[in-house]
Amino acid sequence: MLSPRHVLSALAVSVAAALCQPTPLAAQGLTPAPVDSAAMGAMPHDAHYWRNFVAGAATSLLLHEAAHVGTSLALGARPSFGFDRGRPTVFSGINPVADPRKQFLFSSMGLDAQALLDEIILDVPHRRGAPFERGVVAAGIGTALFYVTIGRSASVSDIDFMSRTSSLSKTDLTLIYGGVALLHAVRIHRDGRYAHFFVRPAPRGEDGLRVGVRVD
Repeated sequence: MLSPRHVLSALAVSVAAALCQPTPLAAQGLTPAPVDSAAMGAMPHDAHYWRNFVAGAATSLLLHEAAHVGTSLALGARPSFGFDRGRPTVFSGINPVADPRKQFLFSSMGLDAQALLDEIILDVPHRRGAPFERGVVAAGIGTALFYVTIGRSASVSDIDFMSRTSSLSKTDLTLIYGGVALLHAVRIHRDGRYAHFFVRPAPRGEDGLRVGVRVD
């Protein structure tokens, strides 16, 4: 079994390789990833774009919760739904003190399922770039980034529970899940079929697109 140190080292090397890889040039006999004209046409100004994007994001989040519920049931527990400080929460029905490994599996499976789905989308050959799958991947990356930043110390945080029921620290888990999310973001950035992925519409009355998220 690989130790956490080996996993972290492999992730660091993978991310570094993705960031340092030179842009392919025709003069070198290589060509960039093809730009899907259909994906280029699905601009964020289109109302259907955002409807399908949101549907994809919702699907990814539902998969996250379904993975928690399915894992709990598979381990013989009885999951329940409730609220923690007003936040909808799936409770494992597992005693983390008596069964820390089962709790670790429950807590990790949501992020694992989203990361696996994103990996399938980015690896399996198909016509990439549709708004729905963009929403799926964006939610997968966003959920991971939330849990490794402001959400990692919340009262029902998956990262917090994983660190308490394993030998991995919050820092280790942040590097693992954050590294995977970063690697997915780098791959999307370098793939022309996901053009305009990291942009938003210009303010009303203006033309064009803006990079990033508007903060007021």
